[in-house]
Amino acid sequence: MTARLRTYARILLLVYLAAVCVLCFARFDESPSVSLSFWGIPSDKIVHFLMFAPFPVLAWFSLKKFPERRKRLLTLGGLLLLGLVLAVFTEGIQWFIPYRSGDWRDLAADTLGLLSTTLILIPIVCRKD
Repeated sequence: MTARLRTYARILLLVYLAAVCVLCFARFDESPSVSLSFWGIPSDKIVHFLMFAPFPVLAWFSLKKFPERRKRLLTLGGLLLLGLVLAVFTEGIQWFIPYRSGDWRDLAADTLGLLSTTLILIPIVCRKD
């Protein structure tokens, strides 16, 4: 991995984290009207899924150097755990913000987004070099 790619990934990760904070903590009084569900799935759960799906990829490419092959799965697990901490943190804070509300189903959607991307990454990053 080149230093330039790592730098871009780190910048994108910071922008991504800032966007997650804005989406999770900002007050949206005038939100655009959207369909309440898509194929029976509430649209806000789809948003939560998509909001947390990029984290494992951005975090992986932000690493200073890729771990040796036998430690890659463990590193991915650590990044997944870090993403879960972020998801729990954002949902937990929303319980204490008067204009927001925490929801365990949002946390489940966040977790599914993180898990799906991590599962996609496993065969890519753990392949034989």
